[in-house]
Amino acid sequence: MPRPSSPLISRSATVRAALSIIDDEGLDALSLPRLAREMNVRAPSLYHHFADKNEILAAVSQEIVRKTVFPRKSPTGDWAEWFTQLAQNFRTAVLRHRNAAPILLQFMPREMMVEMYESAAAYLDECGVPADLHVQILDGLEKLAVGATIAEAMRPPSRSRVGFEHVNAEDHPTLSRAVDANRLNPKQIFEHTVRCYLLGMEHFGNIEASRTIA
Repeated sequence: MPRPSSPLISRSATVRAALSIIDDEGLDALSLPRLAREMNVRAPSLYHHFADKNEILAAVSQEIVRKTVFPRKSPTGDWAEWFTQLAQNFRTAVLRHRNAAPILLQFMPREMMVEMYESAAAYLDECGVPADLHVQILDGLEKLAVGATIAEAMRPPSRSRVGFEHVNAEDHPTLSRAVDANRLNPKQIFEHTVRCYLLGMEHFGNIEASRTIA
């Protein structure tokens, strides 16, 4: 079937419609015929902007990550706190579209994130963090934030304390006591995990610097 001679829809409208379908019906519900029906066009119209479904999913991934709010840089040079807030903002952006979160595993928009990483590395440099730690911080934080956020997105939303499914006191007494003792919700667990990682990197950097001086 030939495509129309001129586009009937915009690229941005297509991405928004695809994301809406995923949000409402799940990732498996998205197909080119389903998306075309949603936009009241025939499927060939989609090919004006996208070669296939994978390109649409990649664009959806970009749309999600683009909504991550960049925090203001602290004048005191508290880079660990700045990165903690950035990770929290990324988590918020992704969890607005929980059904779409798995797309990031395959279509993380790294080309779009280069400028973000450049700005982040420049801030680390301004704060006096050694250059040989920059990639460790950036790459490690990405893995931590993406992995933790997608894992959370795969579970039912909850503002209560973090727990584990299928745990009972009789078969899992130690884990059950740990779950009962926990007072943190998923957001707090995420924040504490990221902050501990970054403070560990900061401590490691200080140790390495002291060894160099010695």
